[in-house]
Amino acid sequence: MRWLTLLTTLPPTPTRHRVGVWRKLQRMGAVRLRGSAWILPETTETTELFQWLVQEIEGFGGEATLLHVDRVGNMTQEQITALFHKARALEYQSTLKGCREVLSQIDRYRTNHRGSVAQLRSKLDGVKRELDRIQSIDYLEAPIGRRARGLWETTAKRLRAVETRPHAPASRHRAALPPPGSTWVTRPRPHIDRIASAWLIKRFYDADAKFAFADAADAARKGIPFDVLGAEFGHHGEDCTFETLIKRFGIKDRRAKVIAEIVHEADLHDGKFTRSESTGLDLAIKGLAEATHDDHDLLERGMAIFDGLYTVLKQKT
Repeated sequence: MRWLTLLTTLPPTPTRHRVGVWRKLQRMGAVRLRGSAWILPETTETTELFQWLVQEIEGFGGEATLLHVDRVGNMTQEQITALFHKARALEYQSTLKGCREVLSQIDRYRTNHRGSVAQLRSKLDGVKRELDRIQSIDYLEAPIGRRARGLWETTAKRLRAVETRPHAPASRHRAALPPPGSTWVTRPRPHIDRIASAWLIKRFYDADAKFAFADAADAARKGIPFDVLGAEFGHHGEDCTFETLIKRFGIKDRRAKVIAEIVHEADLHDGKFTRSESTGLDLAIKGLAEATHDDHDLLERGMAIFDGLYTVLKQKT
C-alpha cells in the first residue's frame, strides 16, 4: 500500500486556523504519525482531500508538504494499520453507545410505554448517519466497524417491530384531510422526503396547495404540518412521509408507488427496497440544496426534478 504523508507548519496565531486544520484532518480520517505529520492511504479521493488542505494552509500563511511514500521507514504495515484501527475504534464506540441507549429505551417502552417511538427513530437515524460517516473514512476496515454495523441493524430491527406493532392510538379515527388551498408547513432546508411529499400533494391532491417553513414547535400554528416530528402526515411505522401521504390520499398510481420506493430508500437507507435510482436522486437533491439558498426556490426546483422522474418512469414502463 502507498501512503500520503502531510507535513505541516502552522502559524501560532490566529488559533482558529490550527483548530480548523486539525478538525478537517480528523474528519477525513487522517492519523498523526509524529509532531505535525499526518498520514492517509493513497487513493484518488484522499489525494484530492490533502491537496485542497495544502492549498488552504498555504492560503493563510502556513507551510505544507505532501509526500507520496511506499513505506514509513521505522514502522511496519501492521503498526500503521493499528493506528488507523485505534482512531476509528474511538469513533465507533460512540455509535455502539448510541445503539445500546436506544435498545434500553425500547425495552422500557415495551414494558410501560414510556417515551416516544418517534424520538427513538430520530435518535437511531442520527446514529446511522454517524456510522455511515465513520465507515466512509474507515480505509483499513477496523474490526469494530462490523460489530457496530451489526448492532445498529439489530437495533433497527427491534425498533421496526415496535413501530409496526398495533397500539391504541393507531385505532382512533383519522382526521379529515385538509381542504383545498391549505398551507402545508414543513421544516426549513427541505430534502428528499419533504420535497417529494410537496410534489405529491400538488400533483395528486391539491394543485392550489401552498407551502411554508417553520420549526417543529411552530408548524401547526402556520398550517398543516408534514414531515415534522409527531405530525399526522409524517413518518409512521416503516413508512416515510411520502408513503404516509400516498396511503392517506388513497393514491393508486403505479409510477407514484415506484417513486415512493425510491424516496423511502434515499431517505431511510434501510434496505427495504432495492432501488438503484435512490442514490442518484439523493445526490441530485443534495447538489440542488448546495446551490439554492432560498427554501421556497429549493422546493420548486426539487419538485421539478420529481416531475421529470415521473415522466421518465412512464417512458420506461
